[in-house]
Amino acid sequence: MEIEVHLDALLASRRMTLTELAERVGMTLANLSILKTGKARAIRFSTLAAICRELDCQPGDLLAYRD
Repeated sequence: MEIEVHLDALLASRRMTLTELAERVGMTLANLSILKTGKARAIRFSTLAAICRELDCQPGDLLAYRD
């Protein structure tokens, strides 16, 4: 089982860079990159909420479960 992160697709559809998102949500570019590549082991709800706020999406748009 695996959780997929669709951050690339959301950023592309909103014409936003990872750097711009990092600045808007107050995360380092390195930590956001770890999330983007699917290597993150956890995410805080406050971080998830901030990303969803800036990308105008729902958590289910960003994360998906694959068996």
